[in-house]
Amino acid sequence: MANTFVIVGAGMAGGKAAETLREEGFDGRIVLLGAEQERPYERPPLSKDYLRGEADRSAVWLQEDPGWYEQHNVELRTSTRVASLDVAGRAVVLDGGERVDYDALLLATGAEPKRLPIPGADLPGVHLLRTVEDSDSLRAVLDAGGRLVVVGAGWIGCEVAASARQRGLEVTVVEPLSLPLERVLGPELGAFYRDVHVDQGVQFRLADSVAAIEGAGRAERVRTNDGATVDCDAVVIGVGVAPRTALAEGVLAVDNGILVDAGLRTSADGVFAAGDVANQDHPLFGRLRVEHWANALEQGPAAARAMLGQDVTYDRVPYFFSDQYDVGMEYAGLSRPDDDVVFRGDPESGEFIAFWQRDGRVVAGMNVNVWDVNEHIQALVGVEATVEAERLRDPDVALDALVSA
Repeated sequence: MANTFVIVGAGMAGGKAAETLREEGFDGRIVLLGAEQERPYERPPLSKDYLRGEADRSAVWLQEDPGWYEQHNVELRTSTRVASLDVAGRAVVLDGGERVDYDALLLATGAEPKRLPIPGADLPGVHLLRTVEDSDSLRAVLDAGGRLVVVGAGWIGCEVAASARQRGLEVTVVEPLSLPLERVLGPELGAFYRDVHVDQGVQFRLADSVAAIEGAGRAERVRTNDGATVDCDAVVIGVGVAPRTALAEGVLAVDNGILVDAGLRTSADGVFAAGDVANQDHPLFGRLRVEHWANALEQGPAAARAMLGQDVTYDRVPYFFSDQYDVGMEYAGLSRPDDDVVFRGDPESGEFIAFWQRDGRVVAGMNVNVWDVNEHIQALVGVEATVEAERLRDPDVALDALVSA
């Protein structure tokens, strides 16, 4: 009798895992369970071109042809929630009580946006951005114009602020840290992105946080802990996400995500996890949970191969990209705010590479409006290269030469 592989979560990681199982020749039953009503799609456009109305739904689908799943005998069940796991009985239990037995199970449940525990956070006009429906609602806000307050200056907050400014809205960003993206990029690059947004007309309230969202029946203003009041027509909350671990609690080992080994195996036999929800024992970086598109894109297929019994070690260097106005960037590695930063090129020119070093090793790199170099940056990080700062700075020293050295 053919094996049944169940995938819980029909996002990027789950969708790519289903594709990979078929590409690898698996001819058993694949059941792909998604809580959303949409088939698998990509999230990066939701804060960028799709949000601005420059791209339509065709830009987001993982498989442009909606018939792909039926053609490849993948049982895609959307709007379907899993209530519990029975790992002893090797089954998932759906909301209505139906049991779906599995021989191997992949949990790709992703993450959900954090909400603010403040008065007015549930008023109409307060938006989160995670799903394509969220993006549709926010797109209507951008179409209407007016004043937008963005709470949080991480990647989602900064990208939404950029998209809103590009559509002509007045934008104020409230951020408790002293610089945007400071926790990820440190002070030098945080200052760079602050200046990028200020040059485009964004107002910042840095080192301040939101005390309440107020209005007569809908969001009309934001009151901050510093006592400021910012009038608005809508609010976007972008204060990070939390891994969706509810299914695994009390069943699998969980600590800031579902704990998996280097091969994406959980603490239960035959159960794997990938994507935003997986906290992996990474060969290079130790315990690591990555919330970016590229991780789901690559980790889903790796988990699929592990489900098939292949010898898998997921050792990809974390990678992400961001587009804000005319500033495009790619980042690879994992830096800390206190790492040493070395620049190749002048940040004021808007075209440069930043390298982060720790004890002389290159732990991360980011290319800004400089292209076809990130592969070399990933290689430098992946081989844990020790490089003299002067050689990193010198544009005459080719990056591939640094890798081979």
